[in-house]
Amino acid sequence: MARTAFASTYVPRRCGIATFTYDLATAVGNHEIVALHPADETGTYPSEVRHRVRRDYLADYLMAARAINADGVGTVSVQHEYGIWGGRDGEYVLDFVRALNKPVISTLHTVLRNPTAHQRQLLVGLIRASAASVVMSRSAAELLTRVYGVQPERLDVIPHGVPELPLVSSDSVKARLGIGGGPVILSFGLLGPGKGLETVVEAMPAVLSAIPNARYLIVGATHPDLICHEGEAYRDGLKDRAIALGVADQVQFVDRFVGKAELGDWLTAADIFVTPYPNLEQIVSGTLAYAMSAGRAVVSTPYAYATELLGNGRGRLVEPGSPSALARSFVELLGNHDKRLTMGRLAYMYSRSMVWSQVGAQYRRLIERVTTPSVRREIEETDAVAAFGA
Repeated sequence: MARTAFASTYVPRRCGIATFTYDLATAVGNHEIVALHPADETGTYPSEVRHRVRRDYLADYLMAARAINADGVGTVSVQHEYGIWGGRDGEYVLDFVRALNKPVISTLHTVLRNPTAHQRQLLVGLIRASAASVVMSRSAAELLTRVYGVQPERLDVIPHGVPELPLVSSDSVKARLGIGGGPVILSFGLLGPGKGLETVVEAMPAVLSAIPNARYLIVGATHPDLICHEGEAYRDGLKDRAIALGVADQVQFVDRFVGKAELGDWLTAADIFVTPYPNLEQIVSGTLAYAMSAGRAVVSTPYAYATELLGNGRGRLVEPGSPSALARSFVELLGNHDKRLTMGRLAYMYSRSMVWSQVGAQYRRLIERVTTPSVRREIEETDAVAAFGA
């Protein structure tokens, strides 16, 4: 397979899409990286990063595209989320893709249910300019068809990749982390408003009245963009709320960016994983996918991705913004060992098709498909008809 260039944020930058891209590129194999970054970010990158693009400098995108056109790259994989690309709503992604003479596969990390006219136009333009577009859930594909008018055959559903973790008892891992015994409710990921973690903090007094030795652990650093603008205001607000509610000793923070091995330990040490996101439009959550790969019982608000993945007994959905609903679910599951383990096992079995080796194989098949000359001609003819009709 010819080399694939992945255009995205990239490690060591601390963001979910950077980590996703590293894992995906590793799973696909033979690759190079086009790293998007703020202009003031001057750190070093791994050797696979062949091109660096300052996010808000259009000339950098065009220069990177020319370099890719001239070397041995066979396909370009574009990771799309509005905030990681430069220009209005990240519109420089279109300038980059249109400057390429290689087939593009776009992975869509955000599909808005109520986009602005410009956001809709941008995403439809990216899909039309791509040989294939990947979404990570059926709900995202249905939304693109219904709201954006995208033809279903232009979309491939490939799940969010997850690590291959063992299915083990949480108690067997807690001692290794030095957190002792007692039930653990866990959230992880880059901290910032919009995660709904304050709702879990507010649920803890009711949880502790029923299960006094329960704890809520929040694992992860604050998002680097938030640090630049607000510092640790969000984390400090969570701590202040825990103090005011009298649960500060039972709400604990692991305030650092954890690597994959350590993250696996935290996930397997949890008894319940919670994603209390208030934004019900969210079409993907890497943290939810990772928790399922560890075989943990998951309690979540019913955002689109959670509703799809946690059906058929694989998790518990509760109304958003309701500490009492969260508390009831936590108490019930922590008090019912068999129900909690059954839920976790169902999630674990469902996630076997999501491990990175499987996801990488699906992307390799897609890359082979879009680089087949007959398929490329068919795509070009379909796009010509669509453009004429528009």
